[in-house]
Amino acid sequence: MDALNRDRAPFGAEVWASIDATAADAARALLTARRFLDVDGPFGLGLTAVEAGSDEFADRPEGSEAVAILGAAVSVPMLWTGFGLSLRRVAALAEHGQPLDLAPATHAAEAVARLEERLIYYGDAKAGLAGLMTAGGSTVVEGGDWLRIDQALKDVLTAVTTLDEAGFRGPYALAVGPRLYNGLFRRYDNSDMLQVEHLGRLCTRGIHKAPIEGAVLVDPRVGRLMIGQDLMAGFSASDGIHCRLFLSESLVLKLDDAAAVCSIRF
Repeated sequence: MDALNRDRAPFGAEVWASIDATAADAARALLTARRFLDVDGPFGLGLTAVEAGSDEFADRPEGSEAVAILGAAVSVPMLWTGFGLSLRRVAALAEHGQPLDLAPATHAAEAVARLEERLIYYGDAKAGLAGLMTAGGSTVVEGGDWLRIDQALKDVLTAVTTLDEAGFRGPYALAVGPRLYNGLFRRYDNSDMLQVEHLGRLCTRGIHKAPIEGAVLVDPRVGRLMIGQDLMAGFSASDGIHCRLFLSESLVLKLDDAAAVCSIRF
């Protein structure tokens, strides 16, 4: 099945390769959760749902001779956005070797990446998808003022202790909102050590600047990302002015144990 329609585009494999590389680079720069979560796949476009949890008994009416056993599954959303390339610029590349401006592909890839990050960290309640910071069963600790040089370490130690006491002993990853993350590049008084370097000894799966509010500490046993189709570009149509293209991917966060997450909120 060719869902990308690439053979219908008015350009060849070399341009497609440039689009793919540009989109991948742009998305990679923004994606943080893939840096510390385990990833499975890609399994293909046909992955529309993944099983989650274990089979459970349904209601068991008294005296019933038979019971129903139900499994659970989570939907795998597809993320999609369209963009266009000027047909004249495509022709200028083919006829005169002029460079092709792929900024629209960059912007499209960034849009898909931002949506992926939002789904992984916050989920989508309407779609029944849980995120790292919204899943039932995860824990929350209250953070203090990270402008105080020792407060970030205190809060992260509290989160580590919380997970450790629950049986999740790491290695840990820490995702931090931009303002808090940037503040970690301060040196301790009378020391050459940065805060982020100190925390890095505790969070050996990395400290990542993520599009979130607050911070979240994650043990790898929380679950994994299930990839159906990884980020790919395809052809939609031509209107005589623009070549209409799209970027799409499909993935879901499969939560195995939400207790392996501790959020730090302010």
